[in-house]
Amino acid sequence: MIVITTPTGDIGRQILDRVLGGGEAVRVIARDSSRLPEHVRTQAEVVEGSHADANTIAKALQDADQLFWLVPPADFQDAEPARSHYLDFTRAAAQEAASRGVRMVHVTSLGHGYDGEAGLLSAALGMDELIESTGVQYRALALPFFMENILRQAQPISQQGVFSMANTADRPLPTVATQDVAAAAATLLLDRTWTGQARVPLVGPDNLTPDAMAEIISETLGRPVRYEQVPLSDFTARLVQHGASPSLAREWSGMVNAQNDGIYDAEPHDALCATGFRQWCQDVLKPAVQS
Repeated sequence: MIVITTPTGDIGRQILDRVLGGGEAVRVIARDSSRLPEHVRTQAEVVEGSHADANTIAKALQDADQLFWLVPPADFQDAEPARSHYLDFTRAAAQEAASRGVRMVHVTSLGHGYDGEAGLLSAALGMDELIESTGVQYRALALPFFMENILRQAQPISQQGVFSMANTADRPLPTVATQDVAAAAATLLLDRTWTGQARVPLVGPDNLTPDAMAEIISETLGRPVRYEQVPLSDFTARLVQHGASPSLAREWSGMVNAQNDGIYDAEPHDALCATGFRQWCQDVLKPAVQS
């Protein structure tokens, strides 16, 4: 029995598509089962509720063997520290999985061993320590910057020929595509042989700066697109202007500051994923910009 959280999320739904029909029973945890596609509701068992809730987790992990774990983002206006959000969301699941002998495959940040505060990334790495402390067997998918983050800028790319972030323009930023994350997670969930506790860094084959990303986007779209680096203070202020709580805005800024400081270089990451940035731009970004 494979249990999947966030079945309607970008990664969770891709994992579901890969494990359904793979010969294993599948159970999903969903707040609202009506949001699940029809093929999921007919092929998987559904437990309604939040995967942060101890009773929901206990019900979902009955007779389970594997658990895919992903903590959803905090509410944009949530003033709770990110570390508290990650730990409070995860604690019951990690303890329940450990007590039942359920193996966990979970999503976290690349950067284990980074010596410094990293906002949202520190919260994810703190979650890893909690999971490890329970003794549960796990594989932690350690991820850098998602290529899909750039999808949020499809409109300015299309209308103004620009995308902007607070990441340093000329510093390489390791990336990964969610399809590769889903493929790795599904492989681990369907594999009955692994044991123990280990991290699995997942990084794409490129090591591009944001300026270099802009060049590839330009070539893919056939028109000029430039990268604009936003000062970190302006980035924080914009988040608050768009409704983020001041504390969450600081956590986001702490994450970007750590990325600019090389947090992803703190953890070895030899394993490379298949999807390069140019291919992702052709397959994912270009259709989004042109839609």
